[in-house]
Amino acid sequence: MTTHDLPAGMVTAATRANDLQYMPGFGNDFETEALPGALPQGQNSPQKCNYGLYGEQLSGTAFTAPSHQNERTWCYRIRPSVKHSGRYTKIDLPYWKSAPHVDPDVISLGQYRWDPVPHSDAGLTWLTGMRTMTTAGDVNTQVGMASHVYLVTESMQDAYFYSADSELLVVPQEGRLRFCTELGVIDLAPQEIAILPRGLVYRVEVLDGPCRGFVCENYGQKFDLPGRGPIGANCMANRRDFKTPVAAFEDREVPSTLTIKWCGQFHETRIGHSPLDVVAWHGNYAPVKYDLTTYCPVGAILFDHPDPSIFTVLTAPSGVEGTANIDFVLFRERWMVAEDTFRPPWYHKNVMSELMGNIYGQYDAKPQGFVPGGMSLHNMMLPHGPDKTAFEGASNADLKPEKLDNTMSFMFETRFPQHLTAFAATQAPLQDDYIDCWDSLEKKFDGTPGLK
Repeated sequence: MTTHDLPAGMVTAATRANDLQYMPGFGNDFETEALPGALPQGQNSPQKCNYGLYGEQLSGTAFTAPSHQNERTWCYRIRPSVKHSGRYTKIDLPYWKSAPHVDPDVISLGQYRWDPVPHSDAGLTWLTGMRTMTTAGDVNTQVGMASHVYLVTESMQDAYFYSADSELLVVPQEGRLRFCTELGVIDLAPQEIAILPRGLVYRVEVLDGPCRGFVCENYGQKFDLPGRGPIGANCMANRRDFKTPVAAFEDREVPSTLTIKWCGQFHETRIGHSPLDVVAWHGNYAPVKYDLTTYCPVGAILFDHPDPSIFTVLTAPSGVEGTANIDFVLFRERWMVAEDTFRPPWYHKNVMSELMGNIYGQYDAKPQGFVPGGMSLHNMMLPHGPDKTAFEGASNADLKPEKLDNTMSFMFETRFPQHLTAFAATQAPLQDDYIDCWDSLEKKFDGTPGLK
């Protein structure tokens, strides 16, 4: 059980132990209560709930979705959510963009790489520090995604947020954040990820800053674990390693703001209390965190390099079987043992658009220039692959078993083209010479039969 000190003012199921707790499992049907007897048994909506609570359902899918896909959580809260919602005022968060967003002055066709987006001297919260790099698809028709970098130096003070557009996959690279949500509290550090469901209200606090990381905003179907096929029941990401928080609530009468992202626009409403007032809940629609160091990679043990899809941690399906709306792929430490094989990823172009980020260490196909906190984009049907240093090293290496160490990079991969924002093209630290990394590749063709 993972534990941390409780945030001030929160009452949780673990109050007696004065710590933060998580429940293991992915897609489980959980039940948890912060006060004894707050959770009804045997029914969802009693005539009167204990403690004077209100019963309310949060649905993540249509009511009639197939049972194995149906997601909903029953919440027992101090006030119903309609009391957390008033008249809305449109506000502007100029660096957070949604698809479709095509800037006519920006060329998205190309291979791009960025150094880490630097921290700012300005105080930035989870909302004001979000910087959109690419968008894909259409938020209004609920397909596609956006990729962001977050820069956070300040906690949200009596301020809360939820996205009606998307679930957020959060990948920290530097610093530690705390997500105080309606359904419990998640602390998040580098080498961990979190999924924040669509419609879930939360506040983000800084534990150790400054904080920087990556966000995949998923407009489409929810992230799920990929099918393992002939791999079978084990390895890759195992369900037991995902952690969902226990119930926690705030009963605070204090002027607060709630910001909502809806169809790519931001709106704010003012309320007189904290909306994090769920005392008990049960269901399978909840936030979750995952330790990336528990991912068990599978690879080639004789020859050839498998497709990078073998490293998929999470997938968000599309309407086309086997073609994801988004794949989240992890390249972590692993052994390389294949014989007579070019071991790094091979040269290729494909129908998927690949945005990569470096959490720490060195990526084997790009040993130079792709630094921790950096990103790269190889859009659909554009060729890419190892630079000359990686190619020559792998082509001439003594192919003994080798531990690929000190490395953790990831990929947000989508079937849609990813369009650069003006921020990505003009303000983020773009490596203008990245396209030149392949210039020194030499023609080696000889034409002599049998020559390698």
